[in-house]
Amino acid sequence: MEKIPVYFMPGLAASPVIFENIKLPEDKFEMFFLEWKLPEENETLQHYASRIVKDIKHENPVLVGVSFGGVLVQEMTELIAVRKTIIISSVKCNAEFPRRMKFAKLVQAYRVFPTALMEKVDWLAKFANGNNVIAKRLKLYEKYLSVRDKKYLDWAFKTIILWERTEANPKVVHIHGDNDGVFPPQYLKDYITVKGGTHIMIINKAKWLNENLPKIILGD
Repeated sequence: MEKIPVYFMPGLAASPVIFENIKLPEDKFEMFFLEWKLPEENETLQHYASRIVKDIKHENPVLVGVSFGGVLVQEMTELIAVRKTIIISSVKCNAEFPRRMKFAKLVQAYRVFPTALMEKVDWLAKFANGNNVIAKRLKLYEKYLSVRDKKYLDWAFKTIILWERTEANPKVVHIHGDNDGVFPPQYLKDYITVKGGTHIMIINKAKWLNENLPKIILGD
């Protein structure tokens, strides 16, 4: 039997290492990992998606995107034929944004977001020695957030806040934690609930995903 190609797109600024705990049955699926590229000057999300699509080497793949990666794979779905598009800890359109993101768009907050701080995770870590919680969180950032380029970060925050999709694509499968603080579930419709799942459940709810992703991919 021919294996189903499954392409994974990580969240904003994250590396494919976030998928290290995801394991799909090797007799049925083949896993591939997409990575963020630096954006071109004033690049639209649609044009960016057309560049990432070039890294897909199979016909009718399954696309799985996390958070901002979920937004991106939905735009990629407009450009190629896919077997299925699955988003995790993400949103299907800008109507599902929480109020703070809608407010950020209104006041153009993306213009003043301190993205330069994200470049300085190593520097911040030196000041967190006395606080285990902060130190632990910064270690996670260091491990999983590989794209610290300010140009990319500025582009990413602006692009997601200004995302123009107003209606959800009914074919997109949405998996979401009931404790997601970035995209609170009360603003969402039509999704598969993961109990206790937070915005980083791709890391700490991998067991649930490993058990259920194969069924979701193979289901109608």
